[in-house]
Amino acid sequence: MFAKVRSLGLFGLNAFPVEAEISVSRGLPRFEIVGLADAAVQESRERIKAALHTCGILFPTNSCVVNLAPADRRKNGSMHDLAIFTAILAALGRVQLPEDAAVIGEISLNGDIRPVNGVLPMTLTAKQNGIRTIYVPAQNAREAAVVEDMTVYGVGNAQNLLEHLEGGAQLEPMPHIGLTEAAQTPVPDFADVHGQTAAKHALELAAAGGHNALLIGPPGSGKSMLAKRMPGILPPLTFNESIETTMIHSVAGLLDAEHPLVTARPFRSPHHTISSAGLAGGGTIPHPGEISLAHNGLLFLDELAEFDRRTLEILRQPLEDREVTISRAAGTIRYPCSIMLIAAMNPCPCGYLGHPTRPCTCGQRAAALYLNRISGPLLDRFDLHIEAAPVSFDDLSTTRKEEPSAEIRKRVVAARAIQNERFAGTGITCNARITPDKLAKFCPMTDRAKAMLKAVFEKLGLSARAYDRLLKVARTAADMQGAEVIDAPHIAEAVQYRTLDRKYWNSGRTGNA
Repeated sequence: MFAKVRSLGLFGLNAFPVEAEISVSRGLPRFEIVGLADAAVQESRERIKAALHTCGILFPTNSCVVNLAPADRRKNGSMHDLAIFTAILAALGRVQLPEDAAVIGEISLNGDIRPVNGVLPMTLTAKQNGIRTIYVPAQNAREAAVVEDMTVYGVGNAQNLLEHLEGGAQLEPMPHIGLTEAAQTPVPDFADVHGQTAAKHALELAAAGGHNALLIGPPGSGKSMLAKRMPGILPPLTFNESIETTMIHSVAGLLDAEHPLVTARPFRSPHHTISSAGLAGGGTIPHPGEISLAHNGLLFLDELAEFDRRTLEILRQPLEDREVTISRAAGTIRYPCSIMLIAAMNPCPCGYLGHPTRPCTCGQRAAALYLNRISGPLLDRFDLHIEAAPVSFDDLSTTRKEEPSAEIRKRVVAARAIQNERFAGTGITCNARITPDKLAKFCPMTDRAKAMLKAVFEKLGLSARAYDRLLKVARTAADMQGAEVIDAPHIAEAVQYRTLDRKYWNSGRTGNA
């Protein structure tokens, strides 16, 4: 007896079709699984036997060999359990699965179907390979239903699947899940932040253009408070961005079963003790790290100078390439990481270097060593350097209402709308993503602006990367004012956010240090 059932495998974000082939023939009783299956797949033999017994079905007493094709690709995890179980039922003549159907899921000893990670990328791959019906664990059904033109059945128990395929009690297909059906998580509001008007404006500029920003200031000045309110002013995700982000969170097992589609831009804030693998991703079967989990959203690194320097240096290439490449013996995985990076730090160990009223107690050498934990190349990748000054008593005690995030977001969305129209058909999503070959086209300048930029470039000794980033920030400043051409005031505004590295890193630590 021979039967086969279609399924899918997963390596990183890359799903691939798998066929569970089974041959039951005369011979000594045995149950073998071949096809480059790992330990988790091999262990499915005992789970499947127990589940068959729970359903009242005798396991074949003959020689039973299962091949997971293609045999040259490694199969990982427990996602093939249900496909093997269904193939055995088909070989026994109990069920017959249509050619355009696939099965995914882990099976437990009592026949319950447990959820697995990566159902969304596997369902998308299934659709691309001509599959139109897919059976997944009940807790993954809404996730799979995000894919259009697919009939998705959520299976809670092996007995339910058996009865459905035999023509008995039928499973109900899961309706398609659209972008508007997912829940939105409330975020803190900028209205709670008193003072820091200049820092608020700078972060609004960062959100409008998708720029990276570094906040520097003394303890208690509100750096973290400001950064944690950034999600409230970011523009909404497009449907394609939502699908991309959801796929990464699906592989990581972070989706909500009831609201599987990620509709709010991610905000990730790892602790400064995070490892390199935790930040960039890794493991025997590489999982996405914090950089990729923040894809299409914001990565916030609080207390930047407290991070391990080698861990921070990992950020340099992903910030440029917008993807993380992880190589292992089993293959190479690429996770996207198109992010906004917001970081906050003190200017010295005690935090009071340059403070107007409190003296720094660190000393020149200690302050220099602290700041030098942030390398020049990494510092160069921040488009805006924002100083969070100490908040005055008058600002804190005032009863006037601050501008809410909703109002700031309207201006950000308006600026992004200008950019979407400008970059239509180019693959560029915001000003921060303008490629060097498109700068001249998308960033036209007046003669005054060119003269000012040249003077600044020569005086500050900017790198080519700093030049590009300064010009992109000026482009955003112009968009915020509805200007088509970059003028001198826009250049001046961009330049004022590139001076803190001179103040702290190249100042010689004079004054109260």
